[in-house]
Amino acid sequence: MKGKVCVFGSFNIDVVARVDRLPCPGESLLANNSVTSGGGKGSNQAIASLRTGANVHYIGKIGDDTFGQIGRRYLKSVGFNVLTLFSTNEKATGNALIYVSESSAENMIVADPGANMTVTEEEINKCVASIECADLLLLQLENNLSAVRQVIDIGYKNDIFIVLNPIPRQPLDDALLAKVNVLTPDAIEASYMTGVKVIDLNSAAKAADILHAKGTQYSIIALGEMGYLLSLGAEKIAIPNFKSQAKDTTGVADAFNGALVGRLANGDSLKDAAMYASAYASVSAEKFGASTPFDLSEVEEKLASL
Repeated sequence: MKGKVCVFGSFNIDVVARVDRLPCPGESLLANNSVTSGGGKGSNQAIASLRTGANVHYIGKIGDDTFGQIGRRYLKSVGFNVLTLFSTNEKATGNALIYVSESSAENMIVADPGANMTVTEEEINKCVASIECADLLLLQLENNLSAVRQVIDIGYKNDIFIVLNPIPRQPLDDALLAKVNVLTPDAIEASYMTGVKVIDLNSAAKAADILHAKGTQYSIIALGEMGYLLSLGAEKIAIPNFKSQAKDTTGVADAFNGALVGRLANGDSLKDAAMYASAYASVSAEKFGASTPFDLSEVEEKLASL
């Protein structure tokens, strides 16, 4: 039986331009090519959960515009077990302008959240019954915080295992963090949330202890090339960053979070799920695009390389 995952999060249309290198301020560059595709942290993570074997219900919001029409067709084509897509004529569909350097695989992103920031209490109330059916709940912070809080409250009241990827930065109080089972910040966000400058495993461990003191049960702090620090409280586990021939790092964090929850839904321990998610993210970096499909045998090959 596939575990049931509910993902509440953003949907964006990504406009991606590939350049030899990232532009300097005020500089104009000619792109080698460009592509328009579906994206957004919520959508990306939901797709990764689905591809790693979970039964996924995705909840998002789009605008009543051309990008919204494209987005609706795209999301229906993904094959989610359940799709709830609200819409508004007050804001445009979320969109992101992304530059990807073909020499370094690094990226620059400017996002307009648009409709993602307009999710209402009434819309979330329509989803209560389906959220309550989930085994795991996955959220990020590309939506209005009021809606994020409401969904977390529903999950907490129903003893659903909650994973929060606290990106991009929004103010989170300890009362909210205490309702989260797994918090997955990167080094920058962990530094912001704890006051500890996170630069390596040791500093990440100090930051994780502060997050536990704030009420979060577990944490996984992403450290780039150094991998991840999984903190189970007193026990700290280094999760390696698998080597890859990176082509595009856009959406790698989303790949990790989605795969993490997908594997948890299938019964993996948090450590095993994090290992799998790291390998999945590594393969994702070798593909162009935030949610490009690939054969999961590539993930197994990464895991077997340890």
